[in-house]
Amino acid sequence: MALPPRNHRITLAEAAAHTKRYRDAKVSEVKAGAFAADQVLELLKQPGCVGLRIYFGRDAAGAPSLVLTGIDAADSDLVSGTILEVAWPCPPFCGTANVLNG
Repeated sequence: MALPPRNHRITLAEAAAHTKRYRDAKVSEVKAGAFAADQVLELLKQPGCVGLRIYFGRDAAGAPSLVLTGIDAADSDLVSGTILEVAWPCPPFCGTANVLNG
């Protein structure tokens, strides 16, 4: 089934509220993961790719991970192409402190 249209944009205040609730829940010490732009663009430029899906996972040591895959117009994962993981975890790769990474 194709995904219905949606505006995924939110304000910085809304984004900060989301990330604060996550940090407050103390689900994990990992707050986020960063990926290299060239690899994300490679994933998004795959033939038939219309979007991105992010799976929550755990690496071999049990630490939280993010797995990124492209999706096609039928909302199916593009599993035969580029799939990303091994993000730079925050912490320690959090950049400058701001309202998202508190």
